Amino acid sequence: MEQISGDTITIPFWKRKALEDMSPDEWESLCDGCGKCCLLKIEYEDTGEICYTNVACKLFDSATCRCVDYEEREEKIPDCAVITAQNIDELFWLPPSCAYRRLREGKDLEWWHPLVSKDESLIHRMGISVQDKVIPEQYVKRRHLERHIIDRVPGRNKG
Repeated sequence: MEQISGDTITIPFWKRKALEDMSPDEWESLCDGCGKCCLLKIEYEDTGEICYTNVACKLFDSATCRCVDYEEREEKIPDCAVITAQNIDELFWLPPSCAYRRLREGKDLEWWHPLVSKDESLIHRMGISVQDKVIPEQYVKRRHLERHIIDRVPGRNKG
């Protein structure tokens, strides 16, 4: 989507910049707010299959689909996967709709993405996010996590 203002055509930053070249504000704005990265996942070592559960990190706010302590999350949740331009290729479990993943794969943002649609609630109204669909991890025993599988991602090539 190109924006035309007067005689100037402005190309959105995500179409003209590499992930590594984005400012911190641009990087953060790529998050569509789906909340799927905050779900607990199970990885089966024999197949590499990743299973998403409906169990969310204890810092996840299901109503807003955001972290309640984003700035301190790494200290409070040692295994929190902070998404960066440097580690995006290792985060194979990111959903196919994730803007970071899509841009790394050379794809454009989805039409419903807030930067494209200009509507931050569209992702929730369409049911794409996990808003109000999760259980906080403090209410689920780890040994029962398999009972909460909601989606599977095929195994990755471990070679």
